[in-house]
Amino acid sequence: MTIKRSFLAFALAALLLAILIPCRTVHGDTQKAETIDELAARYDSTSCEECHEEEYAQWEKSAHARSMVGSGYGRTRATLKTLVTRGLMTWQYSGVKKPEDVKIKHLMGCAKCHLPQLAEATDEVAQEIVKAVWAKDNETLNKLNINCLICHQRNAITHKWVDGYPQKNAVYGTYDGEHDSEEQEVLKRSPNLSESIMCGQCHGLGPQFELEQPTQCATAYGSYLWAYIPEGGTQSCQDCHMKKFNKGHTMPAYRDLDMQDAAVDMDIDVSSYHWRKNKAEGVVPMALVKVALTNKTGHGIPDG
Repeated sequence: MTIKRSFLAFALAALLLAILIPCRTVHGDTQKAETIDELAARYDSTSCEECHEEEYAQWEKSAHARSMVGSGYGRTRATLKTLVTRGLMTWQYSGVKKPEDVKIKHLMGCAKCHLPQLAEATDEVAQEIVKAVWAKDNETLNKLNINCLICHQRNAITHKWVDGYPQKNAVYGTYDGEHDSEEQEVLKRSPNLSESIMCGQCHGLGPQFELEQPTQCATAYGSYLWAYIPEGGTQSCQDCHMKKFNKGHTMPAYRDLDMQDAAVDMDIDVSSYHWRKNKAEGVVPMALVKVALTNKTGHGIPDG
């Protein structure tokens, strides 16, 4: 009975704290960015290039650097427009009848991974993003991305109640020490930066049930945990996507030819013959092509 009462008291206290304490950003304050430029400035990582020139150059070539625009014709940008026109505007209770109605909460199904720092912005920023999407304004959208400070600061700690919240004056790596920067003068060890759970925060487990409109996209980390690891797999996401081909912070994925060769075995069997199709066309050449694909990765493909 004493244990039950203690647990009940703890649960009630936690509930009261959740209600009374305002939403906290990763930087430990409650002030939210009101413009794209303000949000971009909060996570400005351009100074990292001064000391980490090679890593920064690799990152600039990566999909993370274009997380709001995407590859090729602007796949992510186009998908965001589809979200609004074919999703939000057609859902009876979304509150969105036109693009001008879009708020931060409406974008978080995508932004949770493509731009997690958007949770630290006001609805005015959501409107700026919508306008940029409609105008195909890649320059504006590319101000926002998954950069050094997202992985090495904002998302560097997964279990914040155990390991603490990321500090604004610190960057996170594999050891503790000093960091030669005016903004982040401290280097701290991240408990998960070299672990697959780091990537799993975005390339995740599946349905996001915490959202008002649950969505599911990336599931690579889930299949990695429940299929690859139980079968005795030992490689991490970083082993394959950073170390294997020495491409580091480029973090190549399915569009990279080296990754394609490493990920899938392809066996093709072709046989040809002549087929009497009909009286009018007579005998025509035909081919039978059999293709067998074997997944050699540590997770299901494709993902996302």
